[in-house]
Amino acid sequence: MAEIQQHERHKKQGVRRGKKLSTRVDLTPMVDLGFLLITFFVFTTAISKPTAMNLILPHDADDPFDSSITIASKTISILLSSHNKVFYYNGDSINAIHETNYSPAGLRSVLMDKRSFVRNKFRKASETVVLIKPTDDATYENIVNALDEMEINNITRYVLMDANKNETALFPKE
Repeated sequence: MAEIQQHERHKKQGVRRGKKLSTRVDLTPMVDLGFLLITFFVFTTAISKPTAMNLILPHDADDPFDSSITIASKTISILLSSHNKVFYYNGDSINAIHETNYSPAGLRSVLMDKRSFVRNKFRKASETVVLIKPTDDATYENIVNALDEMEINNITRYVLMDANKNETALFPKE
């Protein structure tokens, strides 16, 4: 609250001037109001929730169809390597390994070709299985880019697994 200090007046002859009285402002209520507003906004704000990618999980064990067994011609193995290089081979023909990159003309084109091959041969493009195998040299960004390509190409059956020594031994030496 504000207080006004008053002094005694002496009676004098002449022109009377108004005396300037000193004021003292108490800022305690203003500080209280500030803290009330801060606590109100802290308690009413919503903390942002982390976003995550949805994973498609396999069916229950009581399903008579074993989803882990598939025909080799429906699969493609993608090996993620350093320097944004991707090596791939179809089915179990590990000796026919090819190199590409993450561009739309690279990995996306390879996945679209494999998907159309499975659609033409087996009449269901959704049966395409992609085995994503990052090597020790692959970065986190490489894995995210490969998973993004699965979403872009609408491939629902993919597995993230480790590359074995037989596959990494076939990489061309730099």
